[in-house]
Amino acid sequence: MKTSILFSALCAAVMFAGFTTAQECPHAQKHAQTVATFVSHQQQAQQAEAAVEQADIVDTAVAAGSFKTLVAAAKAAGLVDTLKSKGPFTILAPTDEAFQKLPEGTVESLLKAENKDKLKQILTYHVISGDVRSGDVVKLTEATSAMGEKIKIAVKGDTVSFNNAKLLKADIGCSNGVIHVIDSVLIPGQDNGTQTSTQKDIVDTAVGAGKFNTLVAAVKAAGLVETLKGEGPFTVFAPTDEAFEKIPAETIQMLLKPENKEKLQAILTYHVVSGDVRAADVVKLQTAKTVNGQEVKIEVTDKNEVMINGAKVIKTDIECGNGVIHVIDTVIMPK
Repeated sequence: MKTSILFSALCAAVMFAGFTTAQECPHAQKHAQTVATFVSHQQQAQQAEAAVEQADIVDTAVAAGSFKTLVAAAKAAGLVDTLKSKGPFTILAPTDEAFQKLPEGTVESLLKAENKDKLKQILTYHVISGDVRSGDVVKLTEATSAMGEKIKIAVKGDTVSFNNAKLLKADIGCSNGVIHVIDSVLIPGQDNGTQTSTQKDIVDTAVGAGKFNTLVAAVKAAGLVETLKGEGPFTVFAPTDEAFEKIPAETIQMLLKPENKEKLQAILTYHVVSGDVRAADVVKLQTAKTVNGQEVKIEVTDKNEVMINGAKVIKTDIECGNGVIHVIDTVIMPK
C-alpha cells in the first residue's frame, strides 16, 4: 500500500514538473527552430568564408574575370605554380584595360615563347614578398619587387600610385597573400631614367606604331629626336598621319625644309607637355602649358570626347619609357 502511494506521488510530481517546465516558455519550440536556423546560417557563412579564403592569388584573379591578360601572361611566363604556392605575396595586378594601354603588338610579342624571360621580368616586377595591406602600403615610399628592382609609392590626397600606375582597388584577400588592382602595367626602369628593352621611348614607340610617319619625319627635321628620347618624362599629343593629311601637302613640305626648322620646332613643342600626364588627370584640366611656352585648351564635350584645342583625343595612355602618348586627330597650331 505504501509502495503504491509513493509511486502515485512520484508520478504526480513528475507530471507537475513537466507542466511547470512547459509553462515557462510557451514558444520554446519556435525559439528552438530559430536557434537552429541561425546556427545553420552561421555555418553556411563560415563555409562560404572558408571557401573564399581557400582561393589563392591565381584562382582569385581567374574568378574576377578582369585579369584575363594577366593570367595568360602568368601562364606564358611559367609563374602559375609560384603564385599558387604558400607565399605570402602582394600582387599589383593590372586590369585587362591596363594592358590595352601598352603599344599595339606589345602583349602579343611578350606572350611568345622566345620572350619568356622578358615577360617573367615584367610580371615579377608586380610582386612584393609578404602580405602588405593598404594600411601599410600608404606608410611606404618604395618597395622592393620580387624582380629585385624598387617600385616608387606615392600618396597624394586619396590617390595611391605605384610608379605611374594608380591604385584602383585594394586588399583583395587570398589564401596566399593579397591583390591590389592598378590601372597601368609597371615596366622596370620606367621611373629611374633607365631604358629597358621592353619599354621603348616616345620616339621609338611612335616609329613602332607605324601611324606617325609624318610626325617622326618632322621630329627628325626639327632636331628634336634626342630631346624626345631623353629622360623626360614628357606627355605628347601625337597627330596621326591622317591628321597631317588635313594640312596642305605643300605646307608640310615647306615646314620640313632646313630654313623653317625653328617654326617646325615651335609647332612640335606645342604638342608636348612636361611630365607624365595620364588621361585621368588630363580631363581634370582646362589648360596645360606646353614646352613651347604657350597653353593648350582642354575641353570635355557632352559626348565625353576630350578635345585639345579642337583636336579630338582618339587614344590615350600609350606608355613609353620616358612618358606617355595621347593620340589626336588634328595637328594643333600655336598662335
